Amino acid sequence: MHLDEIDLRILEIVQENSDLPTKEIASRLNLTVSPVYERIKKLEQEGTIKRYVALVDSAKVERNLVAFCEVSLSQHSQEYLFEFEKAVQCIPIVTETYHITGAYDYLLKVVIKNMDEYQDFIINKLSVLNNVATVQSMFILNTVKHTTAIPLMA
Repeated sequence: MHLDEIDLRILEIVQENSDLPTKEIASRLNLTVSPVYERIKKLEQEGTIKRYVALVDSAKVERNLVAFCEVSLSQHSQEYLFEFEKAVQCIPIVTETYHITGAYDYLLKVVIKNMDEYQDFIINKLSVLNNVATVQSMFILNTVKHTTAIPLMA
């Protein structure tokens, strides 16, 4: 799908606030509502816009501790990789999982209440998975920048 400048501007606006009415988006683009509505529907149907979500303040729901876990597997066959990926997808406190290059195989983002919950995660959920060899953890001290928006226009 080819995205023109209007599509990219729509995506920027929707990434900033997906709750805006089509009328407001059209106003920002100096366009009428109907073509903007059609473009948004097309972006949704083609999967460019996957879904709309609410961003929750982690402090207000007592999930103040964020850890990044680098995980190495002992075996790297396709079967073992898929098995690990399937298992971590079922752990709700793992909010992001990346298969990465470098010294480790996976990078997990874990959002938790406190260190006790993290210890429980390591001992009872992650270390019991078949094929986990090593885990290196890093904890966020301060978030300097956090965005969910994908940069579209430089």
